[in-house]
Amino acid sequence: MDTAALVLAGLVALLHLYFMVLEMVLWEKPYGRRVFGNTPEKAATTKVLALNQGLYNGFLAAGLIWGIWLGEAGIHIRIFFLCCVVIAGVVGGLTASRKILWVQAAPALLALAMTLAG
Repeated sequence: MDTAALVLAGLVALLHLYFMVLEMVLWEKPYGRRVFGNTPEKAATTKVLALNQGLYNGFLAAGLIWGIWLGEAGIHIRIFFLCCVVIAGVVGGLTASRKILWVQAAPALLALAMTLAG
């Protein structure tokens, strides 16, 4: 089992837990608004969408954590969820902000490459 690949997958999971908290808990708070560049009005009108998006990020994190917890037996689960994160990051990078390619897709792609190489 490649420890570096597991650590990177764990970092991707932690990033998605952070995204979940940002979107589900901090969306309307000053920190959350600053991170996403929202006004109080925009945050208020989009909070339900952010809550839903945060839930999806939580599922991605949970899947990665599950795959890590299973160790070698969880390699296919990690591959599946890392692919999901890469696809979500690419779509977000093309539709919302190019920054998402670097913050979400790139770390997952690196973790996926290391997982497949290991």
